[in-house]
Amino acid sequence: MGFKYRLANLEDIPAIKGLMEQSITGLLGNYVNEEELEASFESMGLDDQLILDKTYFLIDFEGILVGCGGWSNRKTLFGGSHTPNRSNDFLNPNDDAAKIRAMYTHPDWARKGIGTFILGLAEKEASNAGFKRFELMATLSEPTFNSCRTSSNSLTPPPTVNGIKHSSAKSSTNRKSGFLCAPVAVISRKTSSSTSRIL
Repeated sequence: MGFKYRLANLEDIPAIKGLMEQSITGLLGNYVNEEELEASFESMGLDDQLILDKTYFLIDFEGILVGCGGWSNRKTLFGGSHTPNRSNDFLNPNDDAAKIRAMYTHPDWARKGIGTFILGLAEKEASNAGFKRFELMATLSEPTFNSCRTSSNSLTPPPTVNGIKHSSAKSSTNRKSGFLCAPVAVISRKTSSSTSRIL
């Protein structure tokens, strides 16, 4: 499809947050219970630092905002500006994996390749910055997980609203091949591996 993209700016924040809420409720809500969905809003959302770093993209189709996502050269793997246990320390491209961050698709545009499009953009830009490996936290609908081809992935039981702030979420940012509070997985891969499909 003829997707277009541009870097997000601070004026886009209301539209981005609206898209994220629709995506979390309309897509993730099909796979989790009410408590898990509530917890997801604590661990997901917009990290303003991505916009300030000019590493966050808006995806457009004929003037319609259909998706967003990006990458980061900082240690935080997931979450919004409100999420606990964040770190804005910089990564070392020679040793660390770039973080693929905050990929969201409008529910009406699910399974149309937007995630793959964002992933390609993010990997290209991170590669240009010297990174050779990538790591992301992905919510797990079964079709998405089965379509991924990656070097490693794993998951842990779903969080509760209170549990999201505890060790399973915090420790995930320090693991190379990763694990995360589910229904999510941390996926790591190298530039030479087969293309991952995160839709």
